[in-house]
Amino acid sequence: MAAAVTRRAGCAALVLGLCAHAAVAFAQQVPPPAYQLAAQQAGVPSPVLYAVALQESGARLRGRLIPWPWTRNVARRAERYATRAEARAGIRRALVRTPANRIDAGLGQVNLGYHAHRYAHPCDLLDPYRNLAIAAEILQEQHTPGEDWLVAIGRYHRPAGGEPAARYRRSVHQHLTRVLGPGASLPSARSPTP
Repeated sequence: MAAAVTRRAGCAALVLGLCAHAAVAFAQQVPPPAYQLAAQQAGVPSPVLYAVALQESGARLRGRLIPWPWTRNVARRAERYATRAEARAGIRRALVRTPANRIDAGLGQVNLGYHAHRYAHPCDLLDPYRNLAIAAEILQEQHTPGEDWLVAIGRYHRPAGGEPAARYRRSVHQHLTRVLGPGASLPSARSPTP
């Protein structure tokens, strides 16, 4: 009888330990290395860049929300492509009938018109590394030292601010909470941790 109670207590402790470990694992996500690199080079916290990409190009894959590199948005209508070649063709078709300032592309949904000075060809924005570098640059440009990164996040979406920027901040903040875990604070841009 004592052995059965000990086994049950051991099993209960094991189950509780696994549940606690699972809670920690699901409580936060480490941004992938490409996000960490682009963020570090621009002086932006990698969770900020990753949360923006989740908001901009997030797609469900096997039950997980992940940024999708071959996403294009034309006049507020998102389209996701299976391959980079299909996304390139989609951008070319869109440019024939839609002004460039109504088209966003890639992980960070960089606007083709407003950010034309940042790339040589619109399809360059489908290179995930280039797109992340540009998105991180834009976030850094929108950030004022000493200011909360959420303000820069709002300006990333709408530099003029207002209610559209506030709605965007709230949406990205939900992603940040998932990335950082509940109750965690945002690291500084120069922090060595992801």
